[in-house]
Amino acid sequence: MSKSPYEIIKHPLFTEKSSVLRGANNQVSFIVRLDANKIEIRQAVEKIFDVRVKDVQTLIVRGKIKRFGRTQGKRPNRKKAIVTLHEGQKIEFFENT
Repeated sequence: MSKSPYEIIKHPLFTEKSSVLRGANNQVSFIVRLDANKIEIRQAVEKIFDVRVKDVQTLIVRGKIKRFGRTQGKRPNRKKAIVTLHEGQKIEFFENT
């Protein structure tokens, strides 16, 4: 079963670190599905944003244990993808922020 590019990439990630990476290294960050691999992420970004991807780095962010009154709960794990774009490529969605 093939996944749609819009199912693979959940949403962009806007943090201080991601804005520094965007300016210095031409990298953008996304939250992606846990079962997505680097090839699927590369193809999804190239198809959705019409850019050329140079490299993809992924990491799994483990969910934190949080307290809700007396009980404890755990936030879900999530996967982050840091995508490096080729020189001269940019995603307009990030440039307006």
